[in-house]
Amino acid sequence: MNRQAQGVVMLLLGGAILKASLTDMYLRYVKAGLQPFLIGAGALLVLAAVMTLWYDLRHGATVDTECADHPEPVGAAVGDPAHDGAERPDQGGSGHPLDSHGHDSHGHDSHGDHGHGHREPRVGWLLIAPVLGLLLVAPPALGSYAAGQAGSALSAQQVSDFPALPDGDPAEISVLDYATRAIFDKGLSIGDRRVRVTGFLSDTPEGGQLLTRMILSCCAADARPIKVGMNGSVPTGLPADSWVEITGGYTDQQGADPVNGESIPFIEVLEWRPIPAPAEQYE
Repeated sequence: MNRQAQGVVMLLLGGAILKASLTDMYLRYVKAGLQPFLIGAGALLVLAAVMTLWYDLRHGATVDTECADHPEPVGAAVGDPAHDGAERPDQGGSGHPLDSHGHDSHGHDSHGDHGHGHREPRVGWLLIAPVLGLLLVAPPALGSYAAGQAGSALSAQQVSDFPALPDGDPAEISVLDYATRAIFDKGLSIGDRRVRVTGFLSDTPEGGQLLTRMILSCCAADARPIKVGMNGSVPTGLPADSWVEITGGYTDQQGADPVNGESIPFIEVLEWRPIPAPAEQYE
């Protein structure tokens, strides 16, 4: 990979990052608050690539490796055979010293060392892999399969201190907000009010379904699921990974996550409707 190829690969990588960060695609990988950093990183890569290509096209990147490997003897002057390549009595036509039998002492080594320029490691071409991934593959956000492989992120170490629900009937809250209030506050901060939550459906080993939402600390690599069981008028006829909007109330029923044994709260479903997957699928 020469310098021009390096510049092109870096330009593609920076362009792919900018494309993802200026659309909703980046929300499949990181939290929304990291968008400015992604834009800055992509812009720096594009700028570095443009400067690399400009410098290389203007000044050239060809290196005379023959001269670099065999520097001119120190002190050689014009007219000196060592400088202008004239044959000396102890040299053959190749310009290299002869051995006692009159053979070129440089021998086959001269052919083995010359003609091979310095090459950059080919591992640099692997930078194209994330470019192709961002431009061609565009994997979806983590869904029911990932949720089924990990236990609920609720932990008994959290503090039970919750503000009042937001105004409105029903109150719009996140799946995480409902689950923490139901487990650690025993529903006291919810009371008899109706709440509305949004998430996707994930299957249980018993054949039921859970309302699920993935939460992030930083990026998709550390995503963990929040799971809520459902009673009452539960969604029917929908496959896993279908997104639904549920309106319901608090119930004290709880279950245990089969993956890690953490408590899973339930919600009493009053009504529900299917919805398209939102642009920001993580909480």
